[in-house]
Amino acid sequence: MWLQLIKEFLHDLHTQKMRSFLTLSSMAWGTFTITALLAFGSGLGNAFKKGTLGAGNQIINVYGGQTNLDYQGMVKGRAIRLQEEDVEVLKSSIPLIDMISPNYGDFVQLQYGKNLLNTYMEASNPQFEDMRTMYPMAGGRFINEPDVTEARRVVVLGHEVARELFGEEDPIGKVIKLDSQPYTVVGLLQPKPQMSMSMGPDSRRAIIPYTTFRQIWGNQPLRSIVLHLRIPGENETVKAQIRQILGRKHKFDPADERAIGIWDMVENLKMTNLVSQGFTIFLGMIGLLTLIVAGVGIANIMYVAVKERTREIGIRMAIGARKSHISFQFLSEAVMLSFTGGLIGLFITWLTVKAAWLVPSGDNLFDPVEMLARPILSVGIMAGVFIILVLIGLAAGFFPARKAAAVNPIESLRYE
Repeated sequence: MWLQLIKEFLHDLHTQKMRSFLTLSSMAWGTFTITALLAFGSGLGNAFKKGTLGAGNQIINVYGGQTNLDYQGMVKGRAIRLQEEDVEVLKSSIPLIDMISPNYGDFVQLQYGKNLLNTYMEASNPQFEDMRTMYPMAGGRFINEPDVTEARRVVVLGHEVARELFGEEDPIGKVIKLDSQPYTVVGLLQPKPQMSMSMGPDSRRAIIPYTTFRQIWGNQPLRSIVLHLRIPGENETVKAQIRQILGRKHKFDPADERAIGIWDMVENLKMTNLVSQGFTIFLGMIGLLTLIVAGVGIANIMYVAVKERTREIGIRMAIGARKSHISFQFLSEAVMLSFTGGLIGLFITWLTVKAAWLVPSGDNLFDPVEMLARPILSVGIMAGVFIILVLIGLAAGFFPARKAAAVNPIESLRYE
């Protein structure tokens, strides 16, 4: 039976060459549109997600602020300055924190030979590496515990900073001046996509041990406290505990949201995912409309097929063919027409995706190629489009099939 259906389908394509060509082209274009839009939308969403995670995964940043509420006789407007001891208090009081680091920061001048560069410097502990995904290139390392314990004058450089200072020369083991003080370069940060940032991307930073910063710059307030959660879903609980604990220590109302600032990367990632999903749905709807228009073309060609084969339908019914058999035949042909055009469109999309990934890009997330030319044609997209193609084929063939099944065998035999 299926072989006969395929033969009749191919016969219709042959006898209605132009109409079939236009219908298949329309279906292929509609399929290409929806799959390409979804693939490029998925790629863009993935780029945004990678860029968000580039600043850290499951981390919370806590900043000092200024009170906006009176508290226990103290008027609002007091500055809240975080100290290193706050790090120990939070670490010992909140079991859900598995990594935490003090964070100092300032703009500094770097010098190597005659090359001068102004950039942002951070001072932290070794856990900063995993929390902020600041992984060193091969041959180097990040700050370690002996660096912190001994307040060593060592520095890790972002790859852009290293390139501007050293050019093609290997920086590892070289001594640079940081605000006129000598520091040994122990590592270079790997390039990474990064959208969320403060004071510039990590590629343009210098990182030193926080104890070295304190030794040279004195006891200054922390720029922030960076912490990592054991369980991402507990971020709201941890943030409430942070406000309670620091509120008691620094004497401010825990409900005072301006007393300390909290930047939640878990929440930030959720928002990024929601925006990405919304954008993908929007693109999918545009592509779906194109497919529906193509489905109208299939319905038209099936109506023509019913009209041209009226006599054939009558003969088949006269010799015992059931109405359900006639309906099934035309429904199957409509689905095959939809599916054939869809396969052509999917193949064109696959070629487009492969070609897009061959385009070279830079190591910057904001490179247009990295943002727009990294589509992802997933199994989910292809499966979803396959289901849509079948549904459109069934919908486009339903009324023509019903019309074919309603043919009067006696009258159809007189049809020329």
